[in-house]
Amino acid sequence: MAGALSVSQVSAAQASAGTARLPEVSELPALRQELALHRGPRLRDGQPSWTLHDPVRNQFFQLDWLSFEILAHWHLGSAEQIAAVIADQATLQAEPEDITALLEFLQRNELVHQPGANQSAEMARRANASRPSALSWLLHNYLFFRVPLLRPDALLAWLLQRLGFIFGAGFAWATALALLGGCALVYRHWELFRNSLVDTISPSGLVNYAITLVGVKLLHEFGHGLVAKRHGCRVPTMGLAFMVLWPMPYTDTNEAWKLADRWQRLQIASAGMATELIVAAWATLAWGLLPDGDLRSAAFLLATTTWVSTLLVNCSPFMRFDGYFVMSDFLEMPNLHARAFALARWRLRETLFNIGAEPPEQFPPWRARGLQLFAYAVWGYRLVLFLGIAALVYSFFIKLVGILLFVVEIVWFVLMPIASEVKVWRQLWPKIKRRRRTWLSALVVLAAIGLTAVPMSGHINAAGLLQTSQVQLIYAPSAGRIEQLMVADGDLVQVGQRLLSFSADQVEQQLQSARSRVQRYSAEADAGAMRSELRAGLQVAKAQLSTAQAARRGLEARLQELAPTAPADGLLRWRDPDLRAGDWVAAREPVATLLSPRTWQVEAYLSESEIARIAPGSKARFYPDGRFGDPLSLTVASISHDATHVLPHSELAGVMGGTVAVREVEGRLIPEQAVYRVNLLATMQPAALAGQTWRGRVMVEAEPESLAERVAKAALALWWREAGW
Repeated sequence: MAGALSVSQVSAAQASAGTARLPEVSELPALRQELALHRGPRLRDGQPSWTLHDPVRNQFFQLDWLSFEILAHWHLGSAEQIAAVIADQATLQAEPEDITALLEFLQRNELVHQPGANQSAEMARRANASRPSALSWLLHNYLFFRVPLLRPDALLAWLLQRLGFIFGAGFAWATALALLGGCALVYRHWELFRNSLVDTISPSGLVNYAITLVGVKLLHEFGHGLVAKRHGCRVPTMGLAFMVLWPMPYTDTNEAWKLADRWQRLQIASAGMATELIVAAWATLAWGLLPDGDLRSAAFLLATTTWVSTLLVNCSPFMRFDGYFVMSDFLEMPNLHARAFALARWRLRETLFNIGAEPPEQFPPWRARGLQLFAYAVWGYRLVLFLGIAALVYSFFIKLVGILLFVVEIVWFVLMPIASEVKVWRQLWPKIKRRRRTWLSALVVLAAIGLTAVPMSGHINAAGLLQTSQVQLIYAPSAGRIEQLMVADGDLVQVGQRLLSFSADQVEQQLQSARSRVQRYSAEADAGAMRSELRAGLQVAKAQLSTAQAARRGLEARLQELAPTAPADGLLRWRDPDLRAGDWVAAREPVATLLSPRTWQVEAYLSESEIARIAPGSKARFYPDGRFGDPLSLTVASISHDATHVLPHSELAGVMGGTVAVREVEGRLIPEQAVYRVNLLATMQPAALAGQTWRGRVMVEAEPESLAERVAKAALALWWREAGW
């Protein structure tokens, strides 16, 4: 671990927390002899800094100029003498409370030696006080723990001798050219690159991505270690850190704190991301140059994995990943999160209560505002992240364990920080309750809570599909070739009108043969009835005639089927707008749709909570996509009582721009949540849309519902579903 502190920060922190000032100390305990002091970088205000190293725990503490001067004269033994000497020999002014604050910091971090009979007892008391309870230990080690796996210092030294070329300018220029070349090749073959990305979204592809990610993160950590070793730092361990049982590799580069050059520290902090970007650049170029095969697939996995993991994870300053440390060193603000949080909490208290307290640190106005906004962004990001982690933990464990771990996540990451801030408010209550701003803030909060109980807009918005309420499909009677199309797409047809014809050469030949047989058997039957010598075969001739006539009638009906006619008046729409004479179709394949132009309906799908707010007869309006003008007036005609298991219209799916969240299973669109079909009839003829099917937005008039009621219903539905009732 590493920390940073100045005397002014300690004093401000004590004042902000309302703690009492420690009494002046006349006899100062000796510093521990194994502590080391390293010159650090200049701070942002130009003053020098030093880094205090505790080798026993491998911890580093940054000291400002005043803290260093106090420690440099620590041997004088008393706060009064130290303050006097500093005033005489330096341009600084040390107050006794500054020395007392530094002493309290040294004692809290066990950096001083306290001789005497009470030393063992005091150390035992501190150890017992710092020892967590069994429950606290279990929770902490479930939420975060480290497992050292490797002592890489010697290996990194060996690698550094053989990989020194990667730190040269030549390799940097070559990587930049590789990046440009790879991006150009991806641009030229973008469709292939995109299709390859889609093809990898499969169970086997995800497994390959996981394996590739492990390899990339291993290179990432060795990048940190190599750069740290190059700048003379010792790298004691590498291993896995588990955050909520999720493994993440880590490299111990704490010795970077002893470097005086902050740019060297920046290089160490960004080395992992630089390593991934180097891999991404060369892998992208390799994908563009290699022929199809396993090597190209491996290059594709490397390229996409490194780009995504670097840009979406490692660059983020919201968690303590590489982006955070790079940002912290760039801004010259160690403990960036803690200091930004302290400033944001101070601003929150001032906004709510106007206490008039001094900020924990003094910054220029623009920097103070930036830090406060950064703190709020981190809180929002972590809230979403931890809620998502809690949901994943609940989903991947058995129900009882999942509920327990979900509660742990919410309490530890969400409720405990809030409770800590409320605890500070309670300590400041004697001062807070006398401020007018407090009661004004309370009124605003109560008004906001009250607004959640006020019924809001009584409208429900959803995607809908406008179509005729009477639809008949025209099917191909058998597999065959289309001979002729008698009507065009969108034509109005009358009942009995021929629509198209199929090739009937074979049927006509069979019909001609059947007619010939009918004529022959008919002649034989007539002859048997007239001539006595042929009368013995009369019954056979009649039977053959009857069979031939039945065959003729069947073939005539078959020939009639090959020229479908309109079963009713309506508007014809070919299922395939590009259908042409000469095309072949399969048996029973729908080739056309006959729409009734008289009645039109809109089909929409609403959730269970939404259909509870509407009823048959509710009014609605339909706004077709891509058209302007007056909306179409609708009336709710029916509401399905059963949830829809398969969404029949892909146009209404969320992936197609609709409002129904679905997942695809074996070519079917399965709604993610229960939705119910709602049919709405048009109260007037949609002349402008006649003959077409339109997707649009449906706005249904519904009973007004408050935000509190909506949240309560959603929570109750979630509880009901998860409880299995």
